[in-house]
Amino acid sequence: MVIALISVLASALRGRFSGDGLHPPDPAGSGSAGRSASRAGRVPWWGVVAAAASPVLLVAGWTAAAELQPRSYDVLTTTVSALAAEGSADRWVMTLTFAVAGACEVITGLALRPAAAPGRLILMAGGVAGVLVAANPQHAGGSLAHAVWAVAGLSALTAWPDAAWRRGPTVPWGLRPAVSVSAAAILLGLLAWFCAELVAGGGQVGLAERVMGVAQASWPLAVTLSCRLSQSRARMPTAGLAG
Repeated sequence: MVIALISVLASALRGRFSGDGLHPPDPAGSGSAGRSASRAGRVPWWGVVAAAASPVLLVAGWTAAAELQPRSYDVLTTTVSALAAEGSADRWVMTLTFAVAGACEVITGLALRPAAAPGRLILMAGGVAGVLVAANPQHAGGSLAHAVWAVAGLSALTAWPDAAWRRGPTVPWGLRPAVSVSAAAILLGLLAWFCAELVAGGGQVGLAERVMGVAQASWPLAVTLSCRLSQSRARMPTAGLAG
C-alpha cells in the first residue's frame, strides 16, 4: 500500500515538474547554452563519494555491530534493527550507521542531477527516513515511530528508480526507463521476501533484510557511476577536437 501511494505520488510529481527546470536540459545543446546544460546535468564528485559510502557503511556497520553482540545473536534470524535496539550491546554503532547512511542517500539524491526530480526527491526522503529510524530505536513492546519510519524508508528506496528515469539518446543507462523499472521490480521482490520472512517468522529474516539493504544502497551507486561514465564519454569528442 505504501509503495503504491509513493508510485502515485511519483507520477503526479513527474507530470508537475516535467519541463520546469528540475529536469536538467539535454546536454546535446550548442554554444554557451549547451555548456550550461552540460554542467547542470553532471554528477559532482562528492555525489559519487556519498553513493559509494552508503553500501560500504551499511555492511561495515552491521558486521561490526553484530561482532559486539552476545553469541546468541544470529545474523540469519535477527533483524538489523535489533542491533540498534534499546538494550543491545554497543547499539550506538548501528544507530550511527543508520544515520550516516541515510545522510549519504540524501546527498546522493542532491547530486543525481541527470535523474528526474521525483526520483531524486523520493531517494532523499528515503535517506531522511533512515536518519529518523536511527533517532527512533526499537524498544521492549515495540516502537510505532520506528516501524513507521522503517516502512517509509524501505518503500522509498524501493520505489525511487521507477520515478527517476528519463527519455532521450543522451540519458545514462542507469536512468533509462526499462533499466529503472526493472531495478524497481527487483527491489520490490526483495522487499516482499523480507516482509514475508518478517510476518511469517521465517528463519531467514536477517538474511533477507541484509540482501535487500545491500541492493537498495547499491543501486544509487550504480546509477551515479552510469552518469559519470556518460559524462566522460560526452567529453571525449570535445577533448579530441581541442587536441
